[in-house]
Amino acid sequence: MSATLDVLMAPSPATAGDIAVINLESTRRHAWSRFWHTPQRPGLAEYIIEQEGLALAFLGDIGALDRLGFLAAQLAEMEGDSLRTSLVQAQVASATHRFADAGRYLAQAQRRGAPAATVNRLSMTIDQACGTRLDLVLAARRQAAAQTRRLEDQVPLGALLADLREFEEADEVYRRALRGYQDVSPFAMAWVCFQLGVLWGELASERQWARAEQWYRQAVAYLPSYVKARVHLAEIYVADDRPRDAETLLIPVLSSADPEVCWRLADVMASQGKLADAEAQMQAARSGFERLLARHLLAFADHGAEFYSGSGNDRRRALELARINVANRPTLRAFEQAHAIACRAGDVDTASELSVAATRRWGGAAFFRFSPLAEYRLQSAENGVASCGQRAN
Repeated sequence: MSATLDVLMAPSPATAGDIAVINLESTRRHAWSRFWHTPQRPGLAEYIIEQEGLALAFLGDIGALDRLGFLAAQLAEMEGDSLRTSLVQAQVASATHRFADAGRYLAQAQRRGAPAATVNRLSMTIDQACGTRLDLVLAARRQAAAQTRRLEDQVPLGALLADLREFEEADEVYRRALRGYQDVSPFAMAWVCFQLGVLWGELASERQWARAEQWYRQAVAYLPSYVKARVHLAEIYVADDRPRDAETLLIPVLSSADPEVCWRLADVMASQGKLADAEAQMQAARSGFERLLARHLLAFADHGAEFYSGSGNDRRRALELARINVANRPTLRAFEQAHAIACRAGDVDTASELSVAATRRWGGAAFFRFSPLAEYRLQSAENGVASCGQRAN
């Protein structure tokens, strides 16, 4: 591990994670109480969206999505087609990955006089999530990060650079965000550490497991209740043949509503020969995913596809969900997931179809040459017939 990383792993001052979670729950509930008494109070709905977003992202509180939907519906009922309602509906639709709806609501807000800065900020989020106008988004992200130097502007830039396969620059942007952060919120610092773990453990062309592990561990140190960080760290432990460590990591967050906890715990238990417990956890994971997909299909299509292509053992369902995800947000990563699932299912025709569509959309991008889909197209051209190569699997 590099000396630079060793220095950065030293914890910066932050509020204790457990205390921060208690404070979050208290402020979230208080905000809802105020909403019931004065629902039209300026900024209150927007504050609730922020608090519910934290509960969802860090605590695996999937119910936050239902509460956000309720919030948007209540505002629409009370205020009709107001500017504020349109903006809140756009934010909620974006949070639930209903990006077409989000764009429509945002356009309504713009016609009703929404501030340009607000429109541009949300428009960038939608475009980045869908892989649209990335050159313009990148320029705007760079400008914002340079001007404000705020962590909130640095992290989206890092995420976009990672999407563009600029991994080293993304790493530097994330670490710069950590170095420049002046507050004591463990949520913010855990968020950046988690992104660095994902960068080196999942996205980079050459995975660096030890590096990713250290960042995930730091994320959990800042915020012990960080469900996704524990899940991702547990995956590394399993790959490193440390199932007991993985189980110890997952048990404390088993009460969360995130079915991925049950899924990974099922795999861990199966690897230790605890077959009855593993089956119970797998059934809980399957039921959990189906409940989420029934209520928030677009928000969990990619996660559901990953589950069913793996331990969920239903590749037809996995491919169905992956294609839904591609239709909703046709990023290169979404195409790669769907293509890999098609290859694992032995569906060469669908794999070829996805490859053609991805090449049509992304073939002109410089970073496409690093994609397994580029190699797939090359192999197919050389062989004169579509086939699933090793990298695509």
